Amino acid sequence: MKIKKILVSQPRPAGDKSPYFDISKKYDIEMVFRPFIKTEGLTAKEFRQSKVNLADYGGVILTSRAAVDNFFRLCQEMRVKVPDTMKYFCTTEAIALYLQKYIVYRKRKISYGSTGRLDDETLFMALDKNRKEKILFPVSDVHKEDLSVLDGHDLDVTKVVMFRTVSNDFQPGEELDYDMLLFFSPAGIASLKKNFPEFNQDNDHIYIGAFGPTTVKAIEDMGYRVDLQAPNSAHRSMPGALEDFIEKLAEKDAAEGE
Repeated sequence: MKIKKILVSQPRPAGDKSPYFDISKKYDIEMVFRPFIKTEGLTAKEFRQSKVNLADYGGVILTSRAAVDNFFRLCQEMRVKVPDTMKYFCTTEAIALYLQKYIVYRKRKISYGSTGRLDDETLFMALDKNRKEKILFPVSDVHKEDLSVLDGHDLDVTKVVMFRTVSNDFQPGEELDYDMLLFFSPAGIASLKKNFPEFNQDNDHIYIGAFGPTTVKAIEDMGYRVDLQAPNSAHRSMPGALEDFIEKLAEKDAAEGE
């Protein structure tokens, strides 16, 4: 089966450079970026129930753009001035660069990892240098970040919910006319089930790709088949694993056609 159209359940990449665009051009595949989930920020009233005083913190761990947006939004709504001395600990360079939307980018107060994980060695080194700081960790209501990876580092980190994850519902009549679906969170597959309760993977001849073990488990728990898993032993990223999958599928089709 030739793949002609793929739904990537993430926002469209900013700019023109992305491995997904390269795959689209190389294999003549239509890439549709359509998140199955979206985030909604907590109101200032809701956030106050956490009893967290934003002014008490001198550092913040950021693992997503949603965390960045909602941190600064709540600070503004609660009239808390973010000091110029605030330290930012980001899990990726992309998140670090996104901070330019709100602050002047200065390397001396912004650190980031290279793996996208909270236990990144570079990120740990930056956190260890700021042990005296009280550090805030904004997360969503369905976060999967485990603070146990910080055990033994004598850090004062407070995890607090600042936004919630909800289903990004499809419009009436909107079809699921894709050859492959790529998911990156359990919430995404839950949204698929909500929007298309009659979806049958085999009858519709749709491949499913999953990023991360929790996403794989969520897909299998709902009775669906995972055709592509990332990261894997050969590829750390979803685009890399996807291209390999497409290549092997083409080889299989060619062999069967001989």
